[in-house]
Amino acid sequence: MKTYHKPALAIVQDTAYIIAGILICGFALRGFLVPNGFFDGGVTGISLLVSELYGVPIAAVIIVANIPFIIMGMFQINNRFAWKTLAAIIGVAICLQFIHYPEITKDKLLVSIFGGVFMGTGVGLAIRGGCALDGIEVLALYTLKRSSFTVSEIILGINVLIFTIAAFAINLPTALYSIMTYYAASHMINFVIEGLEEYTGFTIISGQSELIKEKLVLELGRGITIYKGERGFLKESFEVSNPVDIIFTVVTRLEVRRLRNIVFSIDPKAFMFTSIIKEASGGVLKKRARH
Repeated sequence: MKTYHKPALAIVQDTAYIIAGILICGFALRGFLVPNGFFDGGVTGISLLVSELYGVPIAAVIIVANIPFIIMGMFQINNRFAWKTLAAIIGVAICLQFIHYPEITKDKLLVSIFGGVFMGTGVGLAIRGGCALDGIEVLALYTLKRSSFTVSEIILGINVLIFTIAAFAINLPTALYSIMTYYAASHMINFVIEGLEEYTGFTIISGQSELIKEKLVLELGRGITIYKGERGFLKESFEVSNPVDIIFTVVTRLEVRRLRNIVFSIDPKAFMFTSIIKEASGGVLKKRARH
């Protein structure tokens, strides 16, 4: 069997992503969350909660809290992912212990928003590097196989439990601000992973499909797929219908406006709908950053 080896440039890029993620997460924790007693979701949130309640150093708690999930990751994903995740989490602990990050602000609103932004940026960069800085995703994958819930529902349920405990054990305002932190972090993670080049699927139904196909391929440079369908079936003339080419194409977020303008310039009455594409490969796709 042929063994796949990553190119040296890819390894360097992954390492750079992970190191940047570690440093930014350390900054989020020491510069915003820890000094103000704020929390995040996931295993990091559990670690912050335990550290706040029992006075245990956050660096030690983060390592210990993530170990079960790293072991789980060996079975759920692979050994490479587990070892990289362990190294990254130890890196975060070292940053928290030995790097003296400045405390940025005491303003609770700023802490909740920008603490989440920097935390999400760091976690997102680490994911792009091929590891995780929080074991909750591994737990969600493990639970997914043994329940009818989705990964998002499982993660949401775990985080609701964390913030509920924080509300009773610390205080309600801190828990509410921490929910804002988690919200900002989760959106930032998605943005860092997907970037500006998140793919969008377009389905176009128009009587001018031939012209639209020509424009999409020759002017926009997109690959297209054609479904054969029928249009018409109106209430006043249900029996009347016409064959139509249903066009499907995939573009990046930055190309959405241009595609709409092209279609409506040809047929202002064209029917279009979009869908978010989480993963896409092959075909005629614009090259994007490697995750």
